Amino acid sequence: MKIVVLAGGISTERDVSLVTGSMIYKALVNRGHEVVLLDVYLGYEEENYSDIFSIKRDWSEKIGAISSQNPDISQVKAMRKDNPECAIGPHVIDICSQADIVFLALHGQNGEDGKIQAMFDLLNIKYTGTNYLSSALAMDKAISKEFFVKYDIPTPKGITLVKGEQVNWSSFPCIVKVNCGGSSVGVYKANNSKELTDALEEAFSFEDRVLIEEFIEGREFSIGVIDGKALPIIEIAPKVGFYDYKNKYQAGSAIETCPAELPEHVTFAMQESAEKVYEALRLCTYARIDFRMDSNYNFYCLEANTLPGMTPTSLLPQEAAVIGIDFEGLCEKIIEISMNKYN
Repeated sequence: MKIVVLAGGISTERDVSLVTGSMIYKALVNRGHEVVLLDVYLGYEEENYSDIFSIKRDWSEKIGAISSQNPDISQVKAMRKDNPECAIGPHVIDICSQADIVFLALHGQNGEDGKIQAMFDLLNIKYTGTNYLSSALAMDKAISKEFFVKYDIPTPKGITLVKGEQVNWSSFPCIVKVNCGGSSVGVYKANNSKELTDALEEAFSFEDRVLIEEFIEGREFSIGVIDGKALPIIEIAPKVGFYDYKNKYQAGSAIETCPAELPEHVTFAMQESAEKVYEALRLCTYARIDFRMDSNYNFYCLEANTLPGMTPTSLLPQEAAVIGIDFEGLCEKIIEISMNKYN
């Protein structure tokens, strides 16, 4: 197959997306596909893109490890020679139109929020993952929480704040997080009113809408769902602090156990809840659902990720490996299920 792996972009998760894309690219090349790794924002500036699948240009080796700091988007924008405010780079649409399918390795804004998916639907370009509507629902944490409540899916109590709105919150510790972010960018734990004020200031620097939620003291878990069926549960135990951006992507920062050590009835109930989230948000193909659980085995859904990371430390590939699906096989399976939605 001719496959474009679309990565990069200008969200705060750009670095994660590039590493995800390079891993998927290498896996699909090893499987014998004709693959192009393309940065959705920087695009391809040369004019000979009409035969790009035969050029065999591999720049994946130039992609470094994920830094502990968020990427500097202003530096990325400075690299664009045409219109830096346009989210789609030169010849991206033309190249994607040549592919049998586009493997979306994007994360965050203009990738996981349904905008790319909607554009591809209009242009009749096939892509992996869920559709534009379910992408938008899952990306908006406030809307997701409303769906969780409607469908009786346990979720932490919380409120949504718009920038400039008065804060009415007195329960600590709590979590502050941006409404549409990912990879724990813009997520802060506050133990008192002063820390809450500081956390809100930081969060509002990313977005004009944020959430405050009760902090669930206990353990953290994640469950991949492929084609509506839950994978084995993975437990994430950060060595220091909570599961923030650094602990997610710096090797050795967290202990990950899969399958998670839980009573059988708790495992079944959490997997069933993950499948219920998948259904409630109208997801398709694959997703990853995140949970926290207290000392009494009460678990709470935090959010759904419609384009889970596929980096060396990512959770979904670890879960798939437990049931005998290696990384290359997982990429193939995602393509197979994605193609089925068009058939």
